[in-house]
Amino acid sequence: MLIYDSKLKGNQILSLHLGAPIGRVTQTIVDPNVLEIIAFRIESPTINASTGDILPVKSVREYSQMGMIIDSVDDLVNETEIVRIQEILKLNFALVGLRVITRKKSKLGKVTDFTVDPEAWQVQQLIVQRPMIKSLIDPQLTIARSEVVNVDDYTVTVKDEERKIKETAQANFVPNFVNPFRDPGLASESKLKEDE
Repeated sequence: MLIYDSKLKGNQILSLHLGAPIGRVTQTIVDPNVLEIIAFRIESPTINASTGDILPVKSVREYSQMGMIIDSVDDLVNETEIVRIQEILKLNFALVGLRVITRKKSKLGKVTDFTVDPEAWQVQQLIVQRPMIKSLIDPQLTIARSEVVNVDDYTVTVKDEERKIKETAQANFVPNFVNPFRDPGLASESKLKEDE
């Protein structure tokens, strides 16, 4: 099951200890080096400075239609408690809004959303809004994780479209007939049959 990032925002965080919701997701924190969610920023009237407002993904026991289930409020941390989260937050990285280009610098559009696998919390697909002229033909592109080559502060670089189309066309080509005039072995066999 894949979940849109836009659907994750606003999800309830449910505590097994309290047996009630403790807050809602306001932001997903994505590591640009591996394209996976490492934590969630949450908001709640009960959260204070000592509790923290960051939920590491390792603390999520289960994701369901009700929301994300965690053990207790003690799973929440401050920005400075976990070094990896602190480093990613300093980057101020946001996947949504980045321009998407090919290796040949062809502009494909901007990331408007992405899908995530709730088992591993990896980004699986990028949803790309096409530029104005290209959007008349194809308003959105869905780009698989395997097509992403590089991610930086401003752009996501993906494999070239043209090369992929050519490779797919060549891989799918299977001849459905044999021309005896092209294959010398078959042509000599048919000549022997004629001589007999």
